[in-house]
Amino acid sequence: MPNTPKTPGLAGPFAGLDLLSSAVVVVDDHLLIRYLNAGAENLFAVSHRRLVGAPLSQLLGEPAGLSAALDNALRKNWSYTGQDLKIARPNAEPLHVDCTVSPAEAAGLRLLLEFRPIDAQLRVAREEQLLQQQQANRELIRNLAHEIKNPLGGIRGSAQLLERELADPQLREYTEVIIAEADRLQDLMNRLLTSHCMMRPDQLNIHDVLERVRRLILAEYPEITIRRDYDTSLPELTADREQLIQAILNIARNAAQAMEGRGEIRLRTRVARQVTLAKRRFKLALELQVIDNGPGIPDEIRDKIFYPLVSGREGGSGLGLSLAQSFVEQHQGMIEVESRKGRTCFTILLPIIDRA
Repeated sequence: MPNTPKTPGLAGPFAGLDLLSSAVVVVDDHLLIRYLNAGAENLFAVSHRRLVGAPLSQLLGEPAGLSAALDNALRKNWSYTGQDLKIARPNAEPLHVDCTVSPAEAAGLRLLLEFRPIDAQLRVAREEQLLQQQQANRELIRNLAHEIKNPLGGIRGSAQLLERELADPQLREYTEVIIAEADRLQDLMNRLLTSHCMMRPDQLNIHDVLERVRRLILAEYPEITIRRDYDTSLPELTADREQLIQAILNIARNAAQAMEGRGEIRLRTRVARQVTLAKRRFKLALELQVIDNGPGIPDEIRDKIFYPLVSGREGGSGLGLSLAQSFVEQHQGMIEVESRKGRTCFTILLPIIDRA
C-alpha cells in the first residue's frame, strides 16, 4: 500500500478541508482514496499516509446501499445523501454516520464524500426511548406487585391457622410449603417495589463503593479475579450509597454467575466530559464500567436484559439488571451494555455536579 504524504498538488485545492470539523474523503474514478482531511483521520482513527491509494472499501467496508449509490454517482455525476450508514470497524464498535457524496471538480479526482457522525443523536434518541420504556415498566410492575402482595398476607395467615388445627405431621408439611412459598413471593414483591424507595443522597467516593462490591463478590465467588482500573483523580459524587452498591453489585454478580464463578471482572472508572444525560448537559460525568470475559449475553435476550423478569439464567428472577437500571436513572444517569463472546461491558454514566 502506498505510503504517500499529502502532496501539494492534492492539498492545494482541498487545503481548506482540514479546517472543517466534518470528515471529508476524496476518491478518483476507481474509488481509490486520494485525500482525507484531518476530520476523517480523527473520525475513522486512521492515518492519511496509510490509506492514500487504497480502495475506499478498506476504509468503509460495504455499508448497505452505499456501493450502488457510488456507482450511480460515478456514471451519472449525481450527488447522493445517505443517512445512518453503519461503518464496521475492526476491534471497535460500529460507527453510525450520515454521508453526502458530491462530484469533485479537480484533475484526477471524481467524488467528494463528507461524513457526519450521528452516534450522539442516536444515543439521545435511544436514551429517551429507554426512559419511556422504563417508566412504563415501573408502573406496570408496581401495580402488579401491589395486587399480588395484598392477598399474600391472607394466604400466609390462613395457612398458619390451618397448621395449628392439623394433628397429622404429613399434612402440616403442605401448610409449611404454602407458608414458605408465600414468604418467597413476598420477598419477590418487596424487591419489585424496592426501586420506588426514597433516595438518601450524600457525598461519596465511588471507589469506596466499588471496593465494597469487590469484597462482596470475592466472598461469594472466591475463584473470580477482579481487576481494578481506577481514575483516582475523580471528584466525589452526590448519590445514594446503598442504591449504587446494589446496582453495581447486581451487574457484577450477573457477570460472575454467567462465568460460573470462574473468570475475570474489571472495574474501570474514568471521567467523561460534556455528556448529555436525561436531556441535560453536564460538564463532567463519571464513566464506570464493569467488564467481564464471559460467554456474552445470548442474542435472544440482548435487547431485553433490562426488562423485569427477563433472565438468561435458569432459576434467575430477572430483577437484578432492572433494579440496577432503575437506581441509575434515579441518579439522572444511564446504563448501556455492549456484549460479544469473551467481552461484556456494562457502562454506567453518572453526572458529577459541581457544588461550588
